[in-house]
Amino acid sequence: MSRIGRMPIEIPAGVTVAVAADNTVEVKGPKGALTQKVDSRISVAVEGNVVNVTRSDDEKESRSMHGLYRTLISNMVTGVTKGYSKELEINGVGYRAAKEGDQLVLTVGFSHLVNIKERGDTKIEVPGPNKVVVTGPDKQAVGQLAAEIREVRPPEPYLGKGIKYSTEVIRRKEGKTAAKKK
Repeated sequence: MSRIGRMPIEIPAGVTVAVAADNTVEVKGPKGALTQKVDSRISVAVEGNVVNVTRSDDEKESRSMHGLYRTLISNMVTGVTKGYSKELEINGVGYRAAKEGDQLVLTVGFSHLVNIKERGDTKIEVPGPNKVVVTGPDKQAVGQLAAEIREVRPPEPYLGKGIKYSTEVIRRKEGKTAAKKK
């Protein structure tokens, strides 16, 4: 049996988990509500303050989906209680970010400003001109929006200019002139 799939999911206080007849799991909490359609080979049962995920057979696809759906439901419970966040840093002379209404405005070396709009429950915060924080209850949506912001100007290896995750390490390269001086 799947090591991840067989672990029960604890439901914290203030969170409700409901399973509909069409095998859709809905999780509601203080930070919002999330839904996930579950494959028919996987069954989800709510017993007291614990959610158990089981599979119908031992086929390869069922085994792989068992751990997947358990993790997705666990991430939903974590998202509606604590939420998720991704922090980005902007490096470069004249590179900066600002928040105007529900849009992030990036000045990153182009002849125009780049606008990125917030989506649904996913929010964008700008605590400083060189720092952007993306927060929300849905782990996938937070990661997707952060990746789209980073994609505007990915960090380059020579000077390190661009938008990077705060935990990301940029492997720097030597320039051509440094190689010729040897």
